[in-house]
Amino acid sequence: MYWIIFGAIALLVIIVLSKYNSFVLLRNRYENGWAQINVELKRRYDLIPNLVNSVKGYMTHEKEVFENVTKARSQAMQANTVSEHGEAEAQLTKTLKSLFAVMENYPELKANENVMKLQEELTSTENRISFSRQFYNDIVMRYNQSIQLFPGNIIAGMFNFHKQDYFQPDMAEVQQVPTVNL
Repeated sequence: MYWIIFGAIALLVIIVLSKYNSFVLLRNRYENGWAQINVELKRRYDLIPNLVNSVKGYMTHEKEVFENVTKARSQAMQANTVSEHGEAEAQLTKTLKSLFAVMENYPELKANENVMKLQEELTSTENRISFSRQFYNDIVMRYNQSIQLFPGNIIAGMFNFHKQDYFQPDMAEVQQVPTVNL
């Protein structure tokens, strides 16, 4: 009789430890994913002033575009939470699209090798951010599912594991076509 009770308790302890360890592993993976996103965002933030400074000389009448890009970059850099980053990155993407749209009207910019290289690096960085965001969101989905499914939900509640936010920009903001006034 005691062996059955002891076996049941041992099985319960093994289940709890196993679930706890899986939560910790998933948490570490999504934290690593977020760290990778931050690396790419930092790279993006560093490239933007270089691009703006490179095109300023050609685009003397586009002061508002530069101010909008600078303001959006500053707001994105000050974001603290995942959802704040999502909103700020959507606004930054929108202002960069507007800058690129205006740049299309300056043929001398298209011929400038430095501007083209910066634009290519920024595009490459955008792609890496997209891949990093996909990895992060996939891990967050697995983590959130694991803490919401039984018996994980009970164990997650005991050890204060909480649902995490996805990193996703406001799609309506990103998909909006920039208006260009010349």
